[in-house]
This record gives sequence, structure tokens and C-alpha cells, in this order.
Amino acid sequence: MAKSGSLNVGAKGTEVRMWRTLAHPATYVWEMLTAPDRLAQWLAPGTIEPRVGGAARLDFKDSGIMIDSTVTEFEPVKAIAYSWSGPGEPLRPLRFRLEPVSDGTRLEVTLRVPKDEDAARSAAGFEAHIEMLAAALEGVPIKFPFQLFLELRAEYKAALA
Repeated sequence: MAKSGSLNVGAKGTEVRMWRTLAHPATYVWEMLTAPDRLAQWLAPGTIEPRVGGAARLDFKDSGIMIDSTVTEFEPVKAIAYSWSGPGEPLRPLRFRLEPVSDGTRLEVTLRVPKDEDAARSAAGFEAHIEMLAAALEGVPIKFPFQLFLELRAEYKAALA
């Protein structure tokens, strides 16, 4: 699998945009992005309060990462955004946008990585989670695809060089 994201390097950091068409209705994809029992199948255990200003808390136990953030955009079945940061960390905006298309739903994921952080790692990590989302939508959740992550990280590193 080749990387699906585009990179835009700026003075403050790197913006990564990824796209994936999922053969499911937007309402089902939205549920996967927002319902606690569904989040745990592809991203991490946690909760996202369904409103702007609500809490977004996700616990990536295996890596020791805890997201404790605020929802900055919430438009049901269309878009949700929050930072994938923990307390005291720099903001790392993350946005999921859904668009119904003839063969399902187009998912666009945008993330911003601060200047001094490893954008290739972040991009590859989110691509791996999108792969997990696609599998969970099919009813066959998978573990984090570490080999895919390594391959994509190398591709993103090359693109940033």
C-alpha cells in the first residue's frame, strides 16, 4: 500500500491530508468516528462529547499516549475536529470530514504536526489507523498494522527529504 496523504510543509509545521473512499454510508462511518464502542475498534478507547467545546479523550494504552482535548468542530455526519494532544502539549489539530459519494463515503483526514515533531511518524500512524477503520467497518477489526506503519513512515520520510 502506498501512502495516500499529501504533505504541506510550512514555517509552523507540516499539514498532512489523507483521503479514503469507504464502501459504507456516511452515517455508519460517522458512528465509527464518534461512538465510544466503535472508536475502540480502530483508534483507541475513549469518548468524544458530541458538541463544540466538548471533551475528546482517547487513551492509546500501548504507546502511553493520552489525548485530552476539546472538540473544535462538530457537524453531525459531516465533520469533527479536535487536537490529538495531551495536557501541556502543543496543539496538533486533527479533522475528519465525510462526504457521501456514489460508492460510499469519502473520508478526508487532516492533521497538523508541529515543526519540531516527526511528521512522517504521525502521517504513517494515522494511515495505519485508517486501515484499522476500514477493517472495523467490514466487521473484522485488526490490530495496529505495524509493518504497514513502518513502510508508510519510510515513504513519508522520503517525501519530506
